[in-house]
Amino acid sequence: MDGLEFDAATARIHAPLVQRAAAIGAALASGETVALLDGALRNPARPQAAAITLNRATTPAIRREGARRFAIDYADATGEAALAALIACATRPGAPIAADPESLSVLALAERLAATDIPVLINGPTGTGKEVLSRFIHERSARANGPFVAVNCAAMPEAMLEALLFGHQKGAFTGATGASEGFFRAADGGTLLLDEIAEMPVGLQAKLLRALQEGEVVPIGSTQPIKVDVRIIACANRDLPTEVAEGRFRADLYYRLNVFPLALRPLRERADDIAPLAFALVLRHAAPGAALPWIADGALAMLKAHGWPGNVRELENVMRRALLLSNGAGRIGPEHIVFDGAARLVGRDAPAPAATPAAPAKLSNIVQMSEARAIMETLAACNGSRIAAARQLGISERTLRYRLASFREAGLAVAGARR
Repeated sequence: MDGLEFDAATARIHAPLVQRAAAIGAALASGETVALLDGALRNPARPQAAAITLNRATTPAIRREGARRFAIDYADATGEAALAALIACATRPGAPIAADPESLSVLALAERLAATDIPVLINGPTGTGKEVLSRFIHERSARANGPFVAVNCAAMPEAMLEALLFGHQKGAFTGATGASEGFFRAADGGTLLLDEIAEMPVGLQAKLLRALQEGEVVPIGSTQPIKVDVRIIACANRDLPTEVAEGRFRADLYYRLNVFPLALRPLRERADDIAPLAFALVLRHAAPGAALPWIADGALAMLKAHGWPGNVRELENVMRRALLLSNGAGRIGPEHIVFDGAARLVGRDAPAPAATPAAPAKLSNIVQMSEARAIMETLAACNGSRIAAARQLGISERTLRYRLASFREAGLAVAGARR
């Protein structure tokens, strides 16, 4: 989140919302600012400046008014939704979103680390935002104008990963029809992110250690080392000390990388981050030009009560479904929240979800599965004909196609249909 600037009148009219947001923005101030304006005062904003216009209203709403310009109508200045919407609008796309005190502490520490060139090791479960934090460190560093190169160490075989990291000469191996500089040289003068470092083969770890110690790489097929100036950030979703103890990760490489460790907690342990993240994901995934829906308090309560085994990536799935299911309603309510475990269309003959003490039915799940089941039953009765099914359902064929596509995009297993 960028720092906020506002006049005394805006601070008074919109207290305590402005004060709460300003405290968070001050913890992450980067020299860039977002102007907070009161809608009634019509405060002028600098041309091209990021700005958020605030209005007290009985019906909350959020509107996009240009690049980095928004208007927020809110009813409760002390409510969680208003603060979350303001944080989301004030944060540049791709920057970390945080309101939880511990998350803010991690970001403040990361900003201090950005001023150095020491290696950073970021630990945390998959989907918690380790790459976002890595980019934050790079963008706050003296290397910000240099390249940021990210490589997933688990995504390719050892030989290919070695060639991609260190480069190779033409003809160094079968298929090497040209030379390649490799990720280290591509990141020269900038930052190299080694994601899922725990997955790197042990044999390649020794070569990586030498590159870090000597500040040079030897391309495959070459005998001449090439100097590189690269800041290393490594990310791991497994416990590296355990990997070292069990012989799957070199101790010397671990200590070389572990100069300053940062840890990102699972999303379920930082509940104050969930609401601003949800609003930010709405801003990211809403269709261009479409109205931005407000997330109702009941929907936020459901999000905060969930366990989030998939962390922020799961939250992104849920919010994309919510956008599809709300379908221009202007708000995202509890009925639009469908979690990953529920995003499966039950069989045509399967019983409806039962409400038991062990597994209470969610209204959102019932609504979505009932709608999907009704559509699929009608399609089956019409032998898969979309035209006939749409006529029987009382909707256009185009609407039916849209609903089927929205179910598939939301992760629902929808059977095919014919025209």
